[in-house]
Order: sequence, then structure tokens, then C-alpha cells
Amino acid sequence: MTALPPRLTWERITLQFHTPFRVSYGTSATRPASWLRLAGDEGWGEGTIPPYYGVETAAITAVWQAAATRRDPFPADPSQIAAWVGTDGPAPARAALDLALHDRLGRLAGLPLYELLGLSPPPVLPSSFTIGIDTPAEMAAAAARIPDFPIIKVKLGSENDAARLAAIRAARPDVILRIDANAAWSAEEAIRQIERILPYDLEMIEQPVARDDFAGLAAVQAACPVPVVADESVQSLADLDKLAAAGVQGINVKLMKVGGLAPALAILQRARALGLRVMLGCMIETSLGVTAMAHLAGFAEWLDLDAPLLLANDPFDGVTIDRQARVQVPWRPGIGVLRNEKELIHED
Repeated sequence: MTALPPRLTWERITLQFHTPFRVSYGTSATRPASWLRLAGDEGWGEGTIPPYYGVETAAITAVWQAAATRRDPFPADPSQIAAWVGTDGPAPARAALDLALHDRLGRLAGLPLYELLGLSPPPVLPSSFTIGIDTPAEMAAAAARIPDFPIIKVKLGSENDAARLAAIRAARPDVILRIDANAAWSAEEAIRQIERILPYDLEMIEQPVARDDFAGLAAVQAACPVPVVADESVQSLADLDKLAAAGVQGINVKLMKVGGLAPALAILQRARALGLRVMLGCMIETSLGVTAMAHLAGFAEWLDLDAPLLLANDPFDGVTIDRQARVQVPWRPGIGVLRNEKELIHED
């Protein structure tokens, strides 16, 4: 008996930063990513997660290997995708399948993703641009190089955080500043640090404490006059009620940590019902994943979709980000990305 060809394939690639990128848990010059393709290029997906999340590559590929040999029909409607993908396996593995299946249906129907999902055209909103941890002088120089970008997100959680913000604010007195500690602080330390940096006119404080420290998030928000936005603490629908009970004002939703578009939509709808403010974010991922998320911009108050600007070898053309950092989706069927000519580094 002749073996049937796989229904999907994938390849591991290495994404390169323009400059090394430091956050509270380490510095990187590259990040691994995975591109998933349904047979015949019917749909494309991406499964990308930073090492910080502790997800093993073997656990991701096991999900795709199982899906490649399934013979039940692909979903005929977006409402069927969540059940087809299921809940087993790491979130980025499920996200890649979810994106590819949505992309397939959009291509077949000749509809851009937002229209396939029954959404209005996404508004054109500005994204923040992220500056990684460096010396105050280098961070100020990075801020000065983007004079037209209206929003900067500053990675903190190291020594001399106040000096870093002071330098950036001096370089860009006009800019909206967001900070992200990536769970670097205890609640007590976060409150002390925030008191020191509030004079630099901050719009929000993102993930000041550990992922599971909901009591700590509550304490920080109670002491903080600006919104606390949960990021690492938002990995499933079940997290939202805990965050709302803690009094956190906002959440950062990312496709790769929640498992794709279908679970993200459920989270966004629940966030709206709970009165939580919403940021749409991304990992360090390609324009494939970022473009998929940008189709949901109608749910967002804030965008943090700058990954394509940080990469030297993004293999896809998708969203456009203009001189004012405004994000616009392409008007093509499905997710709407195309391959470009950037050189990919393929992992063994």
C-alpha cells in the first residue's frame, strides 16, 4: 500500500534581530521560529515562542506530526477550527494549525481574514516600538532614531531603570512611554520601582510580577495610578476572571501564547464583557503571525505589533507599518502574507 502524502509540512528557521535584544530574562541575537504549510500551499501558519516559556521543540512538532497524518476533513467553517485543532499540546503548535486553517478558508473564499471572521475592517492604529535593555545612552539613541514613532515600549527589570527612562524621556519628550518588566519584580519591588519611574509620565506598566502572582498584580494595580497590563499572566480564557478579580486594568493577548485566532477571539470577547482594556501583542515572530493578529485590531485599544521592525530577515511581506508606526493589514485573501526574498537560516 502506498503511503498517503502528509497534509502539512513545517520548517524551523532562525530569525535575526537587527541588534541584540535584551529583556529582563536574557539577551538574544536570534530567535527560533517555525513555518507551517498545508499541502498545496492552501494555508500558512506560524508557531513561535521564546525559550523563556520553556516549551520543548519536540512537544511542538509532535502536534504537527499527528495532524499531518489525520484523514478527517479540514474545517469548512471558521467555527469548526477550534474543535479540529483541539486543546492538546503547546499553544504555539496549536496556533500554527489554527492560523493555517483560517488562512486556507480565507483563500478558498477569496476573503481577507477579518471578513472571513465577520469583523469590520481593522482600524489603522499605531503600534508601540520596543527598546530592549541597554545603557541609558544607547536606549536614548535608539529612541532618537525613531522621531516619528509616537509610542515606545521600554523593557525594564534590570539595574538603573530610572536612569534609562530619564535618558529616553530627555531624547523624546513628546513620546508616549509604556514599560514592560517581563515579570522581573516581586510586588513589593514593583511598587518601589514604579514610584521612582512614574515622574517620567508612563501610559502603562506591563507584567511587573510573575505569571501566577495574581495577588501581586492586584497589589501593584492598587498602588499604581496608571494601568497594569497583564501579559505572561494571560495564557487561557480561565485567566481573565482571575485578572478581573485582581483589578488589573488591561491584558496583552498574543496568538502564540493562547493557541491561535479562535481562542484569542474568545478571550477578546470575554475581556470586553469584563471591561478589561486590550492590547494586541506578538512574540518575536514573523509578519505571518503579526499580520494574522492585526486583523483583530478592532478589539484593541493598544497595539504592540512591532516584531517585523525588529527583524533583519523577516521571510514574509504582510502588514505595513508606516513612518508613524501605524499598522495596516494587506487586502489579500486569508491572512494575506507573501514570501519575500529575505535569506532564511534553516535549523537542522
